[in-house]
Amino acid sequence: MPIRILPPRLANQIAAGEVVERPASVVKELVENSLDAGATKIDIELEKGGCQLIRIRDNGCGVCKEELELALSRHATSKVASLDDLETIISLGFRGEALASISSVSRLSFASRTQEQQQGWQAYAEGRDMAVRLEPTAHPVGTTVEVADLFFNTPARRRFLRSEKTEYGHIETLIKRLALSHFEVHFTLKHNGKVVKNFRPALTLAQQEKRVAAVCSAQFMQHALAISAEHGDLKLSGWIVEPIGARAQNDIQYCYVNGRMMRDKLINHAIRQAYADKLPAHLYAAFIIYIELSPNQVDVNVHPAKHEVRFHQSRLVHDFILQTLNDALSAQPLTLAEHNENAPANEQSQALGLEPLESSHQVCESVARGVNHGYKSHSNAVFEYAERQQREQGGSPAYQTTAQPPSRQSSHQPQRQAFVQSVWTQTPPTQFAEDGPLKQFNSEQAEQKNQRVLGGALHLVEQKYVLLQVQTQLQLLSLSRAWELLTYHQLLDYFQQQSISQPLLLPVAIKAGPNLVDVANFHQASLNKLGLQLKTQHGDTIIVCQVPPQMRNMPQTDIVVELLQQLAPQMDELQGAQVEAICHWLARRMSAFKPAFEWQEAQQLLSQLETRLAKELPRYQAELVRPVDFATTIKSFDVE
Repeated sequence: MPIRILPPRLANQIAAGEVVERPASVVKELVENSLDAGATKIDIELEKGGCQLIRIRDNGCGVCKEELELALSRHATSKVASLDDLETIISLGFRGEALASISSVSRLSFASRTQEQQQGWQAYAEGRDMAVRLEPTAHPVGTTVEVADLFFNTPARRRFLRSEKTEYGHIETLIKRLALSHFEVHFTLKHNGKVVKNFRPALTLAQQEKRVAAVCSAQFMQHALAISAEHGDLKLSGWIVEPIGARAQNDIQYCYVNGRMMRDKLINHAIRQAYADKLPAHLYAAFIIYIELSPNQVDVNVHPAKHEVRFHQSRLVHDFILQTLNDALSAQPLTLAEHNENAPANEQSQALGLEPLESSHQVCESVARGVNHGYKSHSNAVFEYAERQQREQGGSPAYQTTAQPPSRQSSHQPQRQAFVQSVWTQTPPTQFAEDGPLKQFNSEQAEQKNQRVLGGALHLVEQKYVLLQVQTQLQLLSLSRAWELLTYHQLLDYFQQQSISQPLLLPVAIKAGPNLVDVANFHQASLNKLGLQLKTQHGDTIIVCQVPPQMRNMPQTDIVVELLQQLAPQMDELQGAQVEAICHWLARRMSAFKPAFEWQEAQQLLSQLETRLAKELPRYQAELVRPVDFATTIKSFDVE
């Protein structure tokens, strides 16, 4: 067969194979054209799920009569004119293929009027011959596009369309996604003559949250954390849910890059990694994330449907998203029991020879330079400490995680309990003896476990405790206290031997005031030994450059400011008991932000404890473990 130029109709139908997959694809292309035209009101009307009719009406700038016919030609666009324009795309559309492709597989009419014209004009094209007819028409400023009988001339494509309900569902989901990225636009969706969705303009934060609740449900907003971070030209904002609000399906995951809907692999990987140690495998995070960066730092021309992009600094974007979400999730407010909230923390600080703690929010504020992080949870709770004596006396931990005000806490308690039960980690496989009516542990394995200081780990409970077998007894070990103890000794090792620190990809800038800057400068050598490298600039700003490994995924701002407050009265070189007190305080403070443990992580922690503190563990056992007494339960069986 000789080489020949394809007829325009065939070329457009080939292009339509990528652009027009189903009615939702048509709606996407036409609504994005309306948004590029500056429309503030867009009406979408459908008949039979869009298979019979799609009508998009907007109040944008319109298209003049002279360009109407050209607008239906392939590769005709007003959005790019040179290679420089292609490398800095700011519009949603840019290829100039949509209208030509749609008209090649449907009966399309295109009516429009500009502000300068006295009357509107309508162009009509049908897929068979692609000829365009122009007629005058009464039309307000803006554009109306009607697409009738989609795939009427390509029966093979039409057979792949699903039911009317399914096709409409795809369009409804699309409009929801668009409504979340353009709060200033009024969207209405009508199906078979009935108004189904009406998203009014949302210009204030309260109105935006109301629209988010309408799209994603009120439950999403109850567990939502608003995030806002920036680094140079790179900005990240939106809402993410705390782990307690995780869902059984990934139906609320919206991501936008410069206002464009995305399903990008790099972005999704960063988000999954941020939630990796906070959610079990069967639950999914919910989020609405907006990424803004310079157009010349992202290439949007890499996917036929424009669902993916390529970042010029992909590693920076990935780690920026990961660190921002990690900080937001780690900065969950912790509150003490309602009584004596402030006294225990101050008493413990005085017992260690340190000054009472002031709120870090009184001295720390975001700065325009460097990285600014803002978090908002729907709660007024603040970070406080639990009294150590209460923990030594066997009381339950005083920390309580919350993401709602106290008035809403009780109503969601059953959900929290159900969530805790759902994330119980299964006991790892264990070898059992085959003989006897009841399965028992292999004797050699039990003997090896009993030889350990802490005994053998049997089960992970609520991702916070480990059930241990010590000789013939069962004990429950607190992983948070074990982590705190190990961290305390590791920090002492850093100070006395060789510090180990991890540089932050995005240094954190804190406007802490001249007093804390002086403290940071004075204790710079001691902080470096702890693995905490701080720099100062402008006399009132502290830059956190490196942190100990344990602090890598924690809110460095709060911890650093509070640590400097503790060091403020100690304007002499730290020695002996002061070093121990600071390491003890820092370990305890970081343990408050430690998330739930996985089984493998718990086993590793126990192994590190026995390796690092083999001789010292016996004196810590009263603090770490509690005996599990089944006597009462057994007696209840006897009574029955």
